[in-house]
Parts: sequence; C-alpha cells; structure tokens
Amino acid sequence: MAFLTLTNIQKSFGAVKVVHDFDMSIDKGEFVSFLGPSGCGKTTILRMVAGFETPSGGTITIDGKDQSRLKPNQRNIGMVFQAYALFPNMNVFDNVAFGLKVAGKPKDEIQARVTEMLKLIHLEHLADRYPYQMSGGQQQRVALARALAPKPQVLLLDEPLSALDAKIRVSLREEIRHIQRQLGITTIFVTHDQEEALSISDRVVVMNAGRADQIGTPFEIYNRPATRFVASFVGTLNLIEAKVVDAQKSTVAIGDQMIVLREKIDLAAGSAVQLAMRPEAGSILPGATGNTTLTGQVVSSHFLGSVIRTRMDVAGNTVSFDMFNDPNMAPPAIGDNVSLKIDSADLIILQA
Repeated sequence: MAFLTLTNIQKSFGAVKVVHDFDMSIDKGEFVSFLGPSGCGKTTILRMVAGFETPSGGTITIDGKDQSRLKPNQRNIGMVFQAYALFPNMNVFDNVAFGLKVAGKPKDEIQARVTEMLKLIHLEHLADRYPYQMSGGQQQRVALARALAPKPQVLLLDEPLSALDAKIRVSLREEIRHIQRQLGITTIFVTHDQEEALSISDRVVVMNAGRADQIGTPFEIYNRPATRFVASFVGTLNLIEAKVVDAQKSTVAIGDQMIVLREKIDLAAGSAVQLAMRPEAGSILPGATGNTTLTGQVVSSHFLGSVIRTRMDVAGNTVSFDMFNDPNMAPPAIGDNVSLKIDSADLIILQA
C-alpha cells in the first residue's frame, strides 16, 4: 500500500491553473524526483505536500491520514530549501536542535539526536561553528540534518543543490541519497537538473505545464520517453523527420532510405512522422551491430575528451552520434560519408 498519496491534486492562483489533476502514489522509503523547467508546477506540488499551499482540489494522504487541511506544523514533514535557511545567530548544534526544542524534547534526547545527526553528515567537529563560517555545501548538510532531526515521515527537498558549484553538487547529491537509503525515509526531490534526477531517483516525475507528462524509473524516462516534451527535455536527442510508407509493415522513409521500425504505426501512408534517437544508440565502428543503417555525410566532429560527438546530415536531418575516444583511431572528418549502424528498436515514434 502506498505511503504518500496525491489524488486529483489541483491548484489555481486566481484564474491561472498551475497544477492539473495530478495523481501519484509513493511507497514508503521511495526517492521520487520532480523534474521540469521553471513554472511547470513541481515546486507548487511540493509546497502543497508541506502545507505551505492549500490545494484547490484533491487530497494528500500520508500513511492513510488526510493532510490536505493540516497546517505545516501539524504535519510530520522535514523540508530543505534551496537557500539553506539556517538561523545566522545559532551555531550548527543549535540549528540542528531547533525542531527538537520546539517540540519540547528533553535535553538528553536533544543532545543524543543532534550528535547522531552531525555524525550522519560528518560535521560533528563543526558543532560550534556559525553558518557564516561554513561553505555552502556544509550549510546545506546542516540544513539536511535539521530537517531529519525530528524524525519526519516525509523529507522534501526543494532544489537544495542549485546554489552550489558543480563538484559540490555531485558529491552532496550522492550523500543525500546515501543518507536517505540509510534512514529509509520517503523523499520528494524537486530539481530542474536532469542529471540529478536520473542519477539518484527510484522514480522520476517529468512535469510540463502543470501536468505529469511521464512517471517512471530513470531508465524508462530516458530510454522510452512517453511524449515529445519528455523526449526533448531529458537528455540529448536526435529528431528525425520521416514519412510513413507502409503502416502495416511499420516502414518509414527518411529521404530515400527505408527503415522498418519495431513500433506499430497508426498513421496512413504518406503521413509525416517524427522519430527520436539518442546519440549513443548508433556506431560507425567496424563490427558494429544493428539491424538498420543510416547513411549520411559528416558535417561536424567535436572532441570532448572521453567522447567524440559527430554530426552527420541524413536527408536534411542532422543526426548526432557519440563514440568513445580511441587514441589509435582518428575521429570522422567533415565531408566523410559514414554508415551509422543502429537497432530499429532505438528509433522511437514521438507522440504529441
């Protein structure tokens, strides 16, 4: 049975509807990321779960209890914000202890719990420091410990890494995931960074204009996008224009090249169709496997260190493909005619 359930959630600000009929069930201990561009409704849903916003319709339940009309302090929820939100006049120990003191916990219990939390985030040696004496990454770890100290049922993370530099973001997101697994706490993580969402989540919700375009595992979201928006927003994607030749045989034409797709086609012959393919799906190396070949002329080749990204023209479509750097083999040159071997299963028909 689901631990956190959002049923037909709606939210309007005046005449503007920002969340439309959102439904989702989250299991106990699951880590779910809400991914999408600014203004898509992901933070609004998080704020409704926290109690900072009241749904215009629908219900939110945690462990079978309706939360929809409870105030934030009546919900057993921990929240970490983008801007740390630490108390500048309190040291690390007192910041982490704050929620426990408000709850009226005994001194001995507060001491033990704060010590446990500081060990968890590996900052027990900085208990006496103030926020201004710490780096951004350290402050965000303190904010995480403060949110976890009262033992919340649900942990909410609102873009907690976006103010940090790239290397700190990577290490801290891994630490957050490790702590979440260690505690087994149900977690919702809001981000606009696809790499963050894909790397640490059990499931990802891709939000678009107040709706969930797709909910699935990172593997499903990346490899089998359900809509054109998901396909274009998550990862790098080739978009290839084609025409249906024979719907029954799933045959399409890309210029004068015929391709037999794995997917069933529900369009009449002559209809235009857009195909999607990831850059890593094909290879031009000797011995490359695949039941389909795309032939074209190289228009650019970029050396990116471990990876070489090459673009070729296929009947007016620019198709990118990636290959690992091999010191013993020169990358394709502009003007070369190359044949890209792919599996037809990697060509996805994009729906509206």
